[in-house]
Amino acid sequence: MQSRSLGFDPAMVFVAHPIQDRSDAELRALADQAVEQIVRSISAP
Repeated sequence: MQSRSLGFDPAMVFVAHPIQDRSDAELRALADQAVEQIVRSISAP
């Protein structure tokens, strides 16, 4: 709601939670799964 009221449309990528109890390997796997969507979001016009 805050971004809408400010007229800002942020790019968002959601990953599975919880995060804090994940091992390093699990976090890397989540990042590997999300990286393509992140790159598309930041490079879109």
